[in-house]
Amino acid sequence: MKKILLLLLAAAGAVVAKKKLDESKAEQALWAEATDPVRPA
Repeated sequence: MKKILLLLLAAAGAVVAKKKLDESKAEQALWAEATDPVRPA
């Protein structure tokens, strides 16, 4: 029973970590777009 609980806890931690990583990448992409230098026409 303890092993199953530990496995579920580890899986939940992995999901949370993945979500934060995705949010961080999205934030970096947004900043890269917002601070992209203006190219002359």
